[in-house]
Amino acid sequence: MHRTPADLVLTGGPVLTMDAARSRATTVAVTDGRITAVGHDEVRELTGPRTEVVDLAGRPLLPGFQDAHVHPVTAGLELARCNLTDTHTATETVAAVRAYADAHPDQEWITGGGWSMDAFEGGAPTREQLDTAVPDRPAYLVNRDHHGAWANTRALTLAGITRDTPDPADGRIERDERGEPTGLLQEGAMDLVARHTPRSTPADRLAALLRAQRLLHAHGITAWQDAILGGFGSMDDPADAYLSAARDGSLTARVVGALWWDRERGAEQIPGLVARREELNAGRFRAGSVKIMQDGVAETGTAALLAPYLDGCGCATANRGTSFVDPAELCRHVTALDALGFQVHFHALGDRAVREALDAVEAARAANGRTDTRPHLAHLQIVHPDDIPRFRELGATANIQPLWAAHEPQMDELTIPFLGAGRAALQYPFGALLRSGATVAAGSDWPVSSPDPLHGIHTAVNRITPDGEGPAFLPEQRISLTAALAAYTAGSAYVNHLDDTGSIRPGALADLVVLDRDPYAGPPEEIGATRVLRTYVGGGLVHEA
Repeated sequence: MHRTPADLVLTGGPVLTMDAARSRATTVAVTDGRITAVGHDEVRELTGPRTEVVDLAGRPLLPGFQDAHVHPVTAGLELARCNLTDTHTATETVAAVRAYADAHPDQEWITGGGWSMDAFEGGAPTREQLDTAVPDRPAYLVNRDHHGAWANTRALTLAGITRDTPDPADGRIERDERGEPTGLLQEGAMDLVARHTPRSTPADRLAALLRAQRLLHAHGITAWQDAILGGFGSMDDPADAYLSAARDGSLTARVVGALWWDRERGAEQIPGLVARREELNAGRFRAGSVKIMQDGVAETGTAALLAPYLDGCGCATANRGTSFVDPAELCRHVTALDALGFQVHFHALGDRAVREALDAVEAARAANGRTDTRPHLAHLQIVHPDDIPRFRELGATANIQPLWAAHEPQMDELTIPFLGAGRAALQYPFGALLRSGATVAAGSDWPVSSPDPLHGIHTAVNRITPDGEGPAFLPEQRISLTAALAAYTAGSAYVNHLDDTGSIRPGALADLVVLDRDPYAGPPEEIGATRVLRTYVGGGLVHEA
């Protein structure tokens, strides 16, 4: 063994390495930010007079978690605005908006978000409800999944939205039986009001990033992929915050950025993406991915389906959802991006969107060969069984958001009835994907849902959220604890091209997390109670509980 004293020795494990060659150890040594030894008592011989020794006292050490699909700057901004993520009923939500507005009388607009569709009848709040909370100023509040927004009458008036305003090509203005706008804006219609709201400043975005980074480190997250770099709806471009933090050293996480594909443009935007990739590369931050949002979400009928949605009576409608990029054009664009070395990061919820994304990857593979661009499809709510094996065959990673795979009102009341029993049974097929040999990564989509990886791991294993009750949601799609941990470590490290992270092995970067208990030692129903005690990036302590 190399005898140079280590900078840091963590001992008294267990060490859950997520390395197939050595799954468990008890001691890890770190020198110059990298792991120099993994083993047992013999590793303690690397302790010198200046070595920091951490006694794990039986608590487990794991590779740092990585989030393969998250929006930290947006989340950080929302935490500082009218934050509705803790409200659960219409009454609570309206009261929270009123309290925020009363506490901020000088704000020209009331903005923020995080409201839940299932808090409102039919998933649809009205402008009149928001008017009761904010009658004197425009208000614009994005919902939890960021595919819809709620505006009051003043905001609609300021934006010039009337019964005669046409729906944009990529969105919908919800209307009442008289044709009047209700205040609910879906997808591309959100921008009709969002463009009038006050924009955040560079200082706001940097503060939001650092606020979000502290929270993510507290959950053991050492690296992530920001799923949108660019302006989208009310989401401000976070790129300047990352560059600033990377250059001044305040970015302690490792971050990959996914450049936003403007779905209203075509191939003419590719040279600009190439230029941005070169520009956005500093320290621990780089932009090597392109995000293509191929469809919307099932709750609003905008996820792209192979067969029509059902109505409230169970009859087929004319709506099959929306493919934001023409499938033939998608194949051409993805092939061109792949040839330029870009990773493509797809948003694909519905079975048609998933198939269209896989078809585009197949076209790129046929044209360019099997290159190491590592395309991945995020969300994967409904996957047709014929498309399950294509992930392995094409080398496309399945990027799952496990917290959504559970029974809760939005699923049971706003989704399953409009999919039908047969199609609803195809949702979030984590087990089938793993059994097919697919590579699986994991993310949160925060602020859409909690960024806590341990809550996601709990849900992937149990198909019940940590605070939920039975029955399990499609229990045949449960995955093992090892598979869930691997998705949040090695799987997401693979997606992020961070090949020297994701497992605890000699030579790897010392991105590590210490938990308060061994999740293998208790029943699966208690995984979600596990907490993070310490987080290290490159051997440096970035969080301590």
